Amino acid sequence: MIRKLRNKLILVSMISLFTVLFLIISLSMAVSYRHLTMEADRTLAVLAGNGGVFPLESGPFKSAPELPFESRFFSVRLTNTGELITANMERIAAVKQDKALDYAREIIASGRTCGFKDVYRYAVQNTSNGSMVLFLDCRRSLESFYSFSLTCVLISLLGMAAVLVLILLFSRRIVKPIAESYEKQRRFITDAGHEIKTPLAIINANTDILEMDLGENEWLAEIKNQTRRLTVLTNDLISLSRMEEAGGNLQMEVFSFSEMTQEAAQSFQAMAASRQQTFSMDIASALFVRGDRKDLGRLLSILLDNAVKYCPPQGYIHLTLKQTGKYLCLKLTNTAQSIHPSDLPHLFDRFYRTDTSRNSETGGYGIGLSIANAVAGAHKGRISAATEDGTSLTITVLLPAAQHP
Repeated sequence: MIRKLRNKLILVSMISLFTVLFLIISLSMAVSYRHLTMEADRTLAVLAGNGGVFPLESGPFKSAPELPFESRFFSVRLTNTGELITANMERIAAVKQDKALDYAREIIASGRTCGFKDVYRYAVQNTSNGSMVLFLDCRRSLESFYSFSLTCVLISLLGMAAVLVLILLFSRRIVKPIAESYEKQRRFITDAGHEIKTPLAIINANTDILEMDLGENEWLAEIKNQTRRLTVLTNDLISLSRMEEAGGNLQMEVFSFSEMTQEAAQSFQAMAASRQQTFSMDIASALFVRGDRKDLGRLLSILLDNAVKYCPPQGYIHLTLKQTGKYLCLKLTNTAQSIHPSDLPHLFDRFYRTDTSRNSETGGYGIGLSIANAVAGAHKGRISAATEDGTSLTITVLLPAAQHP
């Protein structure tokens, strides 16, 4: 549990950091790219307003007289039918007239008035006798933009790596108080459980002695019944505590889960028949799992016992086992009195029962599904609950499949 908490802390921290950095980098790149295009469009607008040349004596470049000489541009004039009128190639050397003409015709055919063609920002000026397409070389600006973007990404990746190292180093200290509190709670449950077992055994033994002296009566029978219930609850709490600690020291082996499920289901069929319940099953053969026989057998017993116990008379119970990808899928569906969707996330909580009156007639404590959840988690599987109509409950268990030994 503590390891999962630490992993979640690291995962949430890294996702949060990634999200923030992604937004910052995206916004920075968007602003930089917008500035690049605005500067290029401003230059093209000046060219378009002066017949494809720079006004050197006055205008927006008066404060930067060298800028027109640093700019590389060319222009192509076309008739309405796409024939070349003139092409001004004096201020560009990387593009020949034929290539410029192809660029211009392609842009006119696309219907766009501005944009990028390769590394050239273009603008289209329509006239009465044709069109003029102006091109501005933005190679250096684009290279600076790409260099800036790559630098931002690399710095962000290095920053995330550094933060990950720091989180890995300090996360253990962060969760240490929680780990200590959890360990104290687990130890208290285990120690208290063992301490409670002794007086329960004494009470049960004294009850047997009184029963031999006084004979059987309802009071002594009730004492013995409640003593048994408390003993079962104590054992369940100890088992759950051990299961949640390092997987409960499982004795792992590969065995047929199909046979185990078949045997467990057959043992509950008689109980279901006595309650006039319809019990059906569809269990695929030769499905193997690597796990602890005792704990997985207990998981099956808990699920089947709950299904029979909480299924009303004349209800139905259906058990299926099949392989889905790399997992064995165990699904148990039974009729229920009433299941509200809000109850589903809490079914695997300790001592949670949908019956708020906590009627003890069913003999449940609300801890069985918690044990089943712990067993599934210890075997690197997962368990979930669902209801389709509010009058039936489906418990699904996924366990990693194993190869035939």
